[in-house]
Amino acid sequence: MNCNRLLAFNKTAPQFILALLILCPLSVSADNTWSYRQENDRLTNRSYSFALSPLPPRGLYDNIRLEVVCKDNTLQVAVDADSLIASQGSPFGFEYQIDKNPPVTLQMKTFKDNKRRGYTEDQAKRIVDDLLTGQSLFIRVNTMIRTVLSAAMPLENAAEPVKHVVADCGLSLSGNAPVEPAYSLNELEQELGKLPPEQQQQVLGKIKQILREMQISNPK
Repeated sequence: MNCNRLLAFNKTAPQFILALLILCPLSVSADNTWSYRQENDRLTNRSYSFALSPLPPRGLYDNIRLEVVCKDNTLQVAVDADSLIASQGSPFGFEYQIDKNPPVTLQMKTFKDNKRRGYTEDQAKRIVDDLLTGQSLFIRVNTMIRTVLSAAMPLENAAEPVKHVVADCGLSLSGNAPVEPAYSLNELEQELGKLPPEQQQQVLGKIKQILREMQISNPK
Protein backbone atom coordinates (compact mmCIF):
# COMPACT_ATOMS: atom_id res chain seq x y z
CA MET A 1 0.00 0.00 0.00
CA ASN A 2 1.42 3.43 -0.95
CA CYS A 3 0.95 6.85 0.62
CA ASN A 4 -1.62 8.00 -1.95
CA ARG A 5 -3.91 5.07 -1.14
CA LEU A 6 -3.54 5.73 2.56
CA LEU A 7 -4.91 9.23 2.02
CA ALA A 8 -8.24 7.68 1.01
CA PHE A 9 -8.76 6.45 4.55
CA ASN A 10 -10.28 8.48 7.34
CA LYS A 11 -7.47 10.83 8.34
CA THR A 12 -8.71 11.04 11.88
CA ALA A 13 -8.34 7.30 12.45
CA PRO A 14 -5.38 6.19 14.56
CA GLN A 15 -4.80 3.35 12.09
CA PHE A 16 -4.12 5.87 9.34
CA ILE A 17 -1.59 7.75 11.41
CA LEU A 18 0.22 4.57 12.37
CA ALA A 19 0.29 3.30 8.78
CA LEU A 20 1.52 6.64 7.49
CA LEU A 21 4.38 6.72 9.94
CA ILE A 22 5.41 3.15 9.20
CA LEU A 23 4.96 2.84 5.43
CA CYS A 24 5.60 6.28 3.98
CA PRO A 25 9.10 6.88 5.38
CA LEU A 26 10.26 3.64 3.76
CA SER A 27 9.61 4.98 0.27
CA VAL A 28 11.08 8.37 1.10
CA SER A 29 14.27 7.06 2.66
CA ALA A 30 15.12 5.15 -0.53
CA ASP A 31 15.67 8.51 -2.27
CA ASN A 32 17.80 9.90 0.54
CA THR A 33 20.79 7.62 0.13
CA TRP A 34 23.13 6.35 -2.59
CA SER A 35 22.03 3.15 -4.32
CA TYR A 36 23.42 0.55 -6.72
CA ARG A 37 21.30 -0.44 -9.70
CA GLN A 38 21.42 -2.50 -12.89
CA GLU A 39 19.38 -1.85 -16.02
CA ASN A 40 19.30 -2.80 -19.72
CA ASP A 41 20.13 -0.37 -22.50
CA ARG A 42 17.07 -0.11 -24.73
CA LEU A 43 19.18 0.35 -27.87
CA THR A 44 21.78 -2.37 -27.36
CA ASN A 45 19.88 -4.59 -24.90
CA ARG A 46 23.11 -4.78 -22.87
CA SER A 47 23.05 -4.49 -19.11
CA TYR A 48 24.90 -1.73 -17.31
CA SER A 49 25.30 -0.73 -13.68
CA PHE A 50 25.32 2.60 -11.93
CA ALA A 51 25.50 4.20 -8.49
CA LEU A 52 22.79 6.82 -8.09
CA SER A 53 23.03 9.76 -5.72
CA PRO A 54 20.11 10.91 -3.57
CA LEU A 55 18.03 13.89 -4.64
CA PRO A 56 19.02 17.19 -3.00
CA PRO A 57 16.62 18.80 -0.50
CA ARG A 58 13.61 20.31 -2.24
CA GLY A 59 13.40 24.07 -2.28
CA LEU A 60 17.07 24.56 -1.49
CA TYR A 61 18.71 23.27 -4.67
CA ASP A 62 17.93 22.28 -8.23
CA ASN A 63 16.68 18.79 -9.00
CA ILE A 64 20.00 17.17 -9.99
CA ARG A 65 21.39 13.69 -9.50
CA LEU A 66 24.88 12.33 -10.02
CA GLU A 67 25.52 8.87 -11.44
CA VAL A 68 28.66 6.73 -11.53
CA VAL A 69 28.12 4.40 -14.48
CA CYS A 70 29.83 1.30 -15.88
CA LYS A 71 28.64 0.81 -19.46
CA ASP A 72 30.37 -1.38 -22.04
CA ASN A 73 33.30 -1.71 -19.60
CA THR A 74 33.74 2.07 -19.60
CA LEU A 75 33.48 4.18 -16.46
CA GLN A 76 31.39 7.35 -16.70
CA VAL A 77 30.24 10.03 -14.32
CA ALA A 78 26.93 11.50 -15.43
CA VAL A 79 24.74 14.34 -14.22
CA ASP A 80 20.97 14.21 -14.63
CA ALA A 81 18.90 17.40 -14.30
CA ASP A 82 15.26 18.34 -14.80
CA SER A 83 16.35 21.64 -16.35
CA LEU A 84 17.87 22.25 -19.77
CA ILE A 85 21.67 22.02 -19.68
CA ALA A 86 22.92 22.32 -23.26
CA SER A 87 22.13 21.23 -26.80
CA GLN A 88 22.49 17.54 -27.58
CA GLY A 89 26.15 16.51 -27.77
CA SER A 90 27.35 19.94 -26.58
CA PRO A 91 29.99 20.68 -23.91
CA PHE A 92 29.18 22.53 -20.69
CA GLY A 93 30.98 23.56 -17.52
CA PHE A 94 30.74 21.30 -14.49
CA GLU A 95 32.16 21.99 -11.04
CA TYR A 96 32.25 19.80 -7.95
CA GLN A 97 33.49 20.36 -4.41
CA ILE A 98 34.21 17.70 -1.81
CA ASP A 99 33.70 18.94 1.76
CA LYS A 100 35.59 22.24 2.08
CA ASN A 101 38.29 21.38 -0.45
CA PRO A 102 38.89 23.71 -3.43
CA PRO A 103 36.32 23.23 -6.21
CA VAL A 104 37.31 21.23 -9.29
CA THR A 105 36.16 22.58 -12.67
CA LEU A 106 35.95 20.44 -15.79
CA GLN A 107 34.00 19.96 -19.01
CA MET A 108 31.14 17.53 -19.50
CA LYS A 109 29.10 16.87 -22.63
CA THR A 110 25.41 16.19 -23.03
CA PHE A 111 24.38 12.88 -24.55
CA LYS A 112 23.55 12.86 -28.24
CA ASP A 113 19.91 12.10 -27.50
CA ASN A 114 19.38 14.23 -24.39
CA LYS A 115 19.62 17.91 -23.44
CA ARG A 116 19.30 17.34 -19.70
CA ARG A 117 21.92 14.66 -19.14
CA GLY A 118 25.65 15.10 -19.41
CA TYR A 119 28.68 12.90 -18.81
CA THR A 120 32.45 12.62 -18.74
CA GLU A 121 34.63 9.60 -19.29
CA ASP A 122 38.08 11.22 -19.25
CA GLN A 123 37.59 12.63 -15.74
CA ALA A 124 35.39 9.84 -14.37
CA LYS A 125 38.12 8.04 -12.44
CA ARG A 126 39.33 11.25 -10.84
CA ILE A 127 35.83 12.20 -9.73
CA VAL A 128 35.20 8.74 -8.30
CA ASP A 129 38.45 8.78 -6.34
CA ASP A 130 37.49 12.19 -4.91
CA LEU A 131 33.97 11.07 -4.00
CA LEU A 132 35.38 8.34 -1.78
CA THR A 133 37.47 10.76 0.27
CA GLY A 134 34.76 13.05 1.64
CA GLN A 135 31.50 13.34 3.54
CA SER A 136 29.59 15.81 1.34
CA LEU A 137 29.39 16.87 -2.29
CA PHE A 138 28.40 20.18 -3.86
CA ILE A 139 28.03 20.49 -7.63
CA ARG A 140 27.36 23.30 -10.12
CA VAL A 141 26.28 23.00 -13.74
CA ASN A 142 26.69 25.94 -16.14
CA THR A 143 23.86 25.82 -18.66
CA MET A 144 23.68 27.09 -22.25
CA ILE A 145 21.53 30.06 -21.18
CA ARG A 146 24.16 31.13 -18.64
CA THR A 147 22.25 30.03 -15.61
CA VAL A 148 23.84 27.92 -12.90
CA LEU A 149 22.22 24.79 -11.48
CA SER A 150 23.45 23.63 -8.08
CA ALA A 151 22.92 20.73 -5.73
CA ALA A 152 24.33 19.33 -2.49
CA MET A 153 24.25 15.71 -1.37
CA PRO A 154 25.84 13.53 1.32
CA LEU A 155 28.58 11.01 0.58
CA GLU A 156 28.39 8.97 3.77
CA ASN A 157 26.65 6.03 2.05
CA ALA A 158 28.28 6.39 -1.37
CA ALA A 159 31.30 4.11 -0.91
CA GLU A 160 29.65 0.69 -1.30
CA PRO A 161 27.55 1.38 -4.45
CA VAL A 162 30.35 3.40 -6.10
CA LYS A 163 32.95 0.72 -5.43
CA HIS A 164 30.55 -1.89 -6.82
CA VAL A 165 30.29 0.01 -10.11
CA VAL A 166 34.07 0.48 -10.30
CA ALA A 167 34.53 -3.26 -9.76
CA ASP A 168 32.03 -3.97 -12.55
CA CYS A 169 34.36 -2.07 -14.89
CA GLY A 170 37.35 -4.07 -13.69
CA LEU A 171 39.10 -0.98 -12.31
CA SER A 172 41.00 -0.43 -9.08
CA LEU A 173 40.68 2.59 -6.84
CA SER A 174 43.50 5.00 -6.15
CA GLY A 175 45.17 4.89 -2.78
CA ASN A 176 43.32 7.85 -1.35
CA ALA A 177 42.79 6.40 2.11
CA PRO A 178 43.66 8.85 4.89
CA VAL A 179 47.22 8.55 6.10
CA GLU A 180 47.41 7.28 9.64
CA PRO A 181 49.35 9.45 12.08
CA ALA A 182 52.86 8.37 13.07
CA TYR A 183 53.13 5.93 15.97
CA SER A 184 54.43 7.92 18.92
CA LEU A 185 56.73 6.78 21.72
CA ASN A 186 53.98 7.40 24.27
CA GLU A 187 51.61 5.12 22.32
CA LEU A 188 54.30 2.45 22.19
CA GLU A 189 54.81 2.63 25.94
CA GLN A 190 51.06 2.44 26.59
CA GLU A 191 50.57 -0.58 24.33
CA LEU A 192 53.68 -2.25 25.71
CA GLY A 193 52.38 -1.83 29.26
CA LYS A 194 49.26 -3.82 28.39
CA LEU A 195 51.31 -6.93 27.57
CA PRO A 196 52.50 -9.57 30.05
CA PRO A 197 56.17 -9.25 31.11
CA GLU A 198 57.30 -12.12 28.86
CA GLN A 199 55.73 -10.55 25.75
CA GLN A 200 57.16 -7.16 26.71
CA GLN A 201 60.65 -8.68 26.67
CA GLN A 202 59.98 -10.25 23.25
CA VAL A 203 58.88 -6.93 21.79
CA LEU A 204 61.83 -5.08 23.31
CA GLY A 205 64.18 -7.74 21.94
CA LYS A 206 62.80 -7.25 18.43
CA ILE A 207 63.07 -3.47 18.73
CA LYS A 208 66.67 -3.81 19.92
CA GLN A 209 67.46 -6.04 16.93
CA ILE A 210 65.88 -3.54 14.50
CA LEU A 211 67.88 -0.68 15.99
CA ARG A 212 71.12 -2.63 15.65
CA GLU A 213 70.39 -3.43 12.02
CA MET A 214 69.63 0.24 11.33
CA GLN A 215 72.88 1.31 12.97
CA ILE A 216 74.83 -1.18 10.87
CA SER A 217 73.18 -0.06 7.61
CA ASN A 218 73.51 3.62 8.48
CA PRO A 219 76.85 4.06 10.26
CA LYS A 220 77.82 7.58 11.38
